[in-house]
Amino acid sequence: MTSKKINKYDLILDAAVKVFADTGYYGSQVSRIAREAGVADGTIYLYFKNKEDILISLFRERLGELVGKFRESVEESANAGEALRKICEIHYTELERNPELAYVTQIELRQSSLELRKAIGQAVKPYIVLIESVLVQGIEEGTFRGDLDVKLSRLLIFGAMDEVVTSWLISGRKYSLAAQIEGTVAFFLRALRP
Repeated sequence: MTSKKINKYDLILDAAVKVFADTGYYGSQVSRIAREAGVADGTIYLYFKNKEDILISLFRERLGELVGKFRESVEESANAGEALRKICEIHYTELERNPELAYVTQIELRQSSLELRKAIGQAVKPYIVLIESVLVQGIEEGTFRGDLDVKLSRLLIFGAMDEVVTSWLISGRKYSLAAQIEGTVAFFLRALRP
């Protein structure tokens, strides 16, 4: 892809985040996404099959970027506890910086069709796997309990962070999401330590 094509692709995804956050996925029109991106309606179809493809691509690309940041921070962490803290920090700070993306990932996902949720679930899977790898690392280091149910714990960690973000959005973002990092991590570590 040329940089011009990549730029339009990203412009369309950025516009889709704004439009989906503003009018909801089902209330959004491809023509409005095109207008927000500053491209012709037909240009959308050079990059995406339909509105569903835009939403799936949005999750794949934006969550892929976040997972890349998570991986880097985990690799730089001295131990599993620090890695878990970095994951929580990135999760909260990135979504607080981009409340429209937070809205789309937290609210729209739950209102999508089963097929759409399955496709988006594939984009979330690398994140869940990364959390699992941190848990396994912690068990191997002796930082986390050896009897930990890793599959259940990874879902509980992801689900807890997910719920904190959802509650922040529902409250109208009346407080700092990043200010919840320390409390969240302390809660996780109390549950995970031997």
